Amino acid sequence: MANKGLFANVVVRWMPRADAVNREGAAAYAYGPQAKLAQLAATGTLADSVFAGAEQHLAEALAAARDCDPDFVARAAVYARRGGAMKDMPALLAAYLTVAEPDLAVKVFGHVIDTGRMLRSYVQILRSGQVGRSSLGTRPKRLVTQWLERASMRDLMAAATGKDPSLADIVRMVHPRPADATRRAFYGWLLGKPYDLAALPVEIAAFEAWKRDLTLPLPPVPFQWLTAFPLNAEQWGALALDMGWQALRINLNTLARHGAFGVAGVTEAAAARLAVPGPGVLPYQLLVALRSVGEGVPLAVQAALETALEASLASVPVVPGHVVVCPDVSGSMGSPVTGYRKGATTKVACVDVAALVASAVLRTNGQARVLPFAFDVVDLALDPHARLAANAARLAAVCGGGTAVSAPLARLNRERAKVDLVVIVSDNQSWVDESRHGATATMREWDRLKRRNPNARLVCVDIQPHGTTQATGRPEILNVGGFSDAVFDTIARFARGEVRDWVGIVNETEV
Repeated sequence: MANKGLFANVVVRWMPRADAVNREGAAAYAYGPQAKLAQLAATGTLADSVFAGAEQHLAEALAAARDCDPDFVARAAVYARRGGAMKDMPALLAAYLTVAEPDLAVKVFGHVIDTGRMLRSYVQILRSGQVGRSSLGTRPKRLVTQWLERASMRDLMAAATGKDPSLADIVRMVHPRPADATRRAFYGWLLGKPYDLAALPVEIAAFEAWKRDLTLPLPPVPFQWLTAFPLNAEQWGALALDMGWQALRINLNTLARHGAFGVAGVTEAAAARLAVPGPGVLPYQLLVALRSVGEGVPLAVQAALETALEASLASVPVVPGHVVVCPDVSGSMGSPVTGYRKGATTKVACVDVAALVASAVLRTNGQARVLPFAFDVVDLALDPHARLAANAARLAAVCGGGTAVSAPLARLNRERAKVDLVVIVSDNQSWVDESRHGATATMREWDRLKRRNPNARLVCVDIQPHGTTQATGRPEILNVGGFSDAVFDTIARFARGEVRDWVGIVNETEV
């Protein structure tokens, strides 16, 4: 018998050979330098995950940045912050550019360092020495100083919430020049130095007066400043009415524990606010809020979160045709989507994100099919008219088992199904279907499907940064990372033929 490896079918041999192994040691395709950095920027949070520790993720992110042109690093940082609503990775890349390309670092700073929290992360990363410097240096110091000088008092007070470094630490580092007596008094108060009481910002003056007499009305300062003091139920209720939308979402259990919802009018007011999410609120944030609420949170408030979740789908574009969404429900997908962090591990698991994408597409295209998979396809029928949270919960409930990314494609091939678009949402750690030679099993099954459906397209949504994929090398295949609502738009644009690869999408980002 002739050597099958040497005399393989020409179609099979044309497919790209696997050139890497994934975290499970199985055959995979390595991302190119730019695609790898784009995936890390859109999904990486520098925390421990199932397959790697935070230190390894950091090392891989910096190595990927060094393998790319600084201009692409800059675009990736801005895309991750604007399109992906990420925090750690944009700050890391902005800090890296202060060493790799200082001129670009100046441009990126204004796009990425847009809150006090981002400013503190940026300074922390620079001082750590991880990007090649252990101090701010002249240009970064000037950028930080300009941020402080241009920030509103509201922004400065928000920045003063948190530590390591604190805002006071940063002010001591850069010595910003006060523009007026009010700013000078604020810096004095912040640093514990003498200041002109009459020039103190009204918010800070009210806070100081309140600390002396806790029966006074709550001052207009960040609520975190107030919760260190003993507050009664009425004061907690007042906080609930005053805090921002995101803060309200995050602190529902705390408010319930302190009796805020027992105060007349608070439940109704909170529910009315939560039902209308503000700009930039992601569907998965609403899902985690629903998953996190305790028994003390009123049903009306929980219902408002569901209303907001349904409303958040209004921006999800319609993808017409024969669409198949394949959420990975294997065991590794039960891990937190942003990794493990002591005291700050998210309630949202990878499988929740996969379920959310599937449920959202099903909502906008009632004819779409959902084929969950682990080591094989999991037979589970979803109702396109059911609440999104209910469908997502049903998918998440079957999480477990090994991973075979090729399984849903194999099912479609056995059925000889007509397909226009397949969307696979996974961490790409396929191993049950490992192929020892040549292309991965996923590529082999995709090739079979593509020959029957010449116009079909495949989107692989990668929701954790592991640097490899199971399908690549074809113009009809898009690998994209992330779990923000930007992913929905990217899928729709690719299905319409408007974009051809994810690196190109990142390159469209203006710096």
